[in-house]
Amino acid sequence: MFGDRLPITIEPYKLARDAGVIEGDVSLEKCHRVLDALVSSEGHCHVRLEFDIDPQKIRFVRGQLKGLFQVPCQRCMQAMSFEVDSEFLLAIAASDEAAANLPKQYEPLIVEDEKLELLPVIEDEILLTLPIASYHDEGDCSVTSEMLVSGEEDEAQPETKPENPFSVLEQLKGKR
Repeated sequence: MFGDRLPITIEPYKLARDAGVIEGDVSLEKCHRVLDALVSSEGHCHVRLEFDIDPQKIRFVRGQLKGLFQVPCQRCMQAMSFEVDSEFLLAIAASDEAAANLPKQYEPLIVEDEKLELLPVIEDEILLTLPIASYHDEGDCSVTSEMLVSGEEDEAQPETKPENPFSVLEQLKGKR
């Protein structure tokens, strides 16, 4: 229905009624909420949205995201590639009340008027697919496991008894 460029706003109720399909690319530079989780704003995400009405008369969106993102490795803090190929299923609901009554297979998409800004929906789905913490494979990371603190004490340091914090008080008490 649409070319490579996604529309800014859509009419999801009308698209569902007409079994519409929207497909195109979104530049990561436009996804401001996503940029905090990425190392680079270069690249794009391919989006495909299929609108329809199920047998229970629920308007829904079946979506797919594909992209290659540069996320920070939490071990070395350098960029690493993270491939996304995610599918999601959203039901269009007019209110929170209507969303609460949806079947469990659907995630709610609240659309209070006839129009919906598409970019925030795409940003939400990208954020849901990104890992909370990402790491290079150990062989690919500039930080090796030997460099990481193991939590064990260094054997080169001799064992010392910790100083008693009340030793000063004992000395004062002894002077009386």
